[in-house]
Amino acid sequence: MNRKVLIASLTAALLVTAACSSSSAPTTTNNPPPVKPTTSPAPAPAPVPTTTVPGTAGAQTAGAQDFTLVNATGVEINAVHISPHSANDWEEDILGQDTLPNGQRVDIHFKRGEKAAMWDLRIEDKSGNPIEWENLNLLEISKLTLHYANNKATAEIE
Repeated sequence: MNRKVLIASLTAALLVTAACSSSSAPTTTNNPPPVKPTTSPAPAPAPVPTTTVPGTAGAQTAGAQDFTLVNATGVEINAVHISPHSANDWEEDILGQDTLPNGQRVDIHFKRGEKAAMWDLRIEDKSGNPIEWENLNLLEISKLTLHYANNKATAEIE
């Protein structure tokens, strides 16, 4: 009798294990067949890279200064430095090893508790040539599109 109970228990355990590890989903007869859409769905947008301003890693919620940076300068950006306007030095490059090709964008995130409103932005191309924008009120900017034409740097603010 004990041997039968043991065999039955092992068989039941193996069946449960096999059912749990099965990769195919069970089918039901109650569900109607899927309806085929009449139009093709729009392609998913390309993912937008994100980066966090140094010293703000681990933020659990968005900072009020978060914004999207769009490169419309005509050149690939190799470094982006963002520092409070009151700072004397530039913070480290927030792109790290990455670059921001012309026509691309990146979401920039700040620590939730960051207080500064006015920020300066510096970008550099692969040769280290800098372009700077000062006194950007990041509390009022959600998207910053950088332009460079005729030796003049401008920024479109949204």
